[in-house]
Amino acid sequence: MGLLGDVFKRNKALSSSFTGLEFTYEDSGDTKIGMLAMETCINFIARTISQSDFRITQNNKRIRNDWDYLLNVSPNTDQSASEFWHQFVYKLIYDNEVLVIKTDNDELLIADDFDRKEYAVFPDVFSDVVVKDYTFTRTFRMDEVIYLKHSEVKLIDAVRGISNEYDSLFSRMIEIQRMNNQIRGTVDIDATMQQSDPETMAKFQVFIDKLFTSFKEKLIALVPKVKGFNYTEIHDGSNNGKSVDELAKLKKDLTEDIANILGIPNSLVHGDMSDYETAIKAYIKFCIAPLIKKISDVLNARIIDKADYMKNMRVEVRGVAEMNSLEVATAIDKLKASGTYTSNQLRIKLGDEPVDNPALDEYVLTKNYEKATSSKGGEGEGDE
Repeated sequence: MGLLGDVFKRNKALSSSFTGLEFTYEDSGDTKIGMLAMETCINFIARTISQSDFRITQNNKRIRNDWDYLLNVSPNTDQSASEFWHQFVYKLIYDNEVLVIKTDNDELLIADDFDRKEYAVFPDVFSDVVVKDYTFTRTFRMDEVIYLKHSEVKLIDAVRGISNEYDSLFSRMIEIQRMNNQIRGTVDIDATMQQSDPETMAKFQVFIDKLFTSFKEKLIALVPKVKGFNYTEIHDGSNNGKSVDELAKLKKDLTEDIANILGIPNSLVHGDMSDYETAIKAYIKFCIAPLIKKISDVLNARIIDKADYMKNMRVEVRGVAEMNSLEVATAIDKLKASGTYTSNQLRIKLGDEPVDNPALDEYVLTKNYEKATSSKGGEGEGDE
């Protein structure tokens, strides 16, 4: 009991008076703001990638086949494509790796756990692959699965140290805040009650517990007056602890640290709309585009064989990193009018398929684009 115990030892009468009574308190417990910050950032990226359109193309023309259906509609009977890719990206970043297997029923399943045996000159082998509660008895070679690794260092390992420090600090700040706003009171007991029998003191302890619960759970609490018992609440009036704003700032700082590791601009992860255009461009370029490149590379390696690849067949991930045609309409007009690109080339850059129209494969140069040496249209030319 600490200090109170020492006081009671020095005063035997006081100690005997309170025998059997307990002082109620609460511990704030541990907080996990590190996990909350990671969830915020990882889900931000996963939601972005889940909007992608996975296309099987040849010579920039889309091919509709079984893979197109699996990647964009229903990878398996339990998930839609958006749910599948959200889970795929989440596990890729959080676990630093993700394994997708193709079953005999032509379904794509994301493994919850697996063992990987690496070889120098042969394909790596995956065994004990677990999906939900089922463990596959067969093994899978690397060339039979879709396997992707995010980085050399796991995100959880990179942030664990700083996250633990933030968690400890946040817990302590909550304790201080709750202590500063704690309901405090004194209880006066007359001499007659102090000399009561153990049964009476036990009933009195129950009354104190009910009194505390009433203050804790009720907006308005009425305290009955009991003979020999007087409760007085103490109002300090000062609050020197951390404010709620400072607690929120601590969470924000940790979220920004993790966002910086993943390449997410801080303004985006906090929903700040100031300078949105610059932030979204940086997000696409430094966070989403590299991730899309990794995903498209592994899909091309597993879905497209070498012979088809040489015939210009590709797996393309579209819908996120492309420019909005309405927002860049002026730039598109300039690129076409200057003869830099054809209309079909511009359509491909915008994420659309080329159109079978010979006119859209022609280079166009408007009249105001002429050689610098041209003498046509000079002012005063031909005047006499």
